[in-house]
Amino acid sequence: MYEVRVNTDFAAAHFLKDYNGKCENLHGHNYKVYAHVKGSKLNEGGMLLDFTKLKQSLRKVCSFLDHTNLNDNSYFNNNPSAERIASYIFEQIILLLPELKFSGNKEEPYLFAVDVFETDSSRARFTIE
Repeated sequence: MYEVRVNTDFAAAHFLKDYNGKCENLHGHNYKVYAHVKGSKLNEGGMLLDFTKLKQSLRKVCSFLDHTNLNDNSYFNNNPSAERIASYIFEQIILLLPELKFSGNKEEPYLFAVDVFETDSSRARFTIE
């Protein structure tokens, strides 16, 4: 099995309405985001997929979140946790690159996971497995 990963970052504000603590107040993060693709079959060029396509889609999705208040995005139901941000980015990449949607065939490349780091030591992951 092969795995490739690309990353980008974005800065955004948020607050958690159903949280009892300092995160219920408006604050911001410099998020780091990683997108992972797996598969066991390489193309004619010996690659799982073109890094450029995956990087472009990840950057495009994150550019919509950059320098926003994430609570204004209805997807997050006014609670933009790192977990919900990871699932949102995952779904948006699939919309941009539908060929990466898991078809049940692990030979073909598929988007496996998206990691969202709020800090260097705090990560949430959304995965299909």
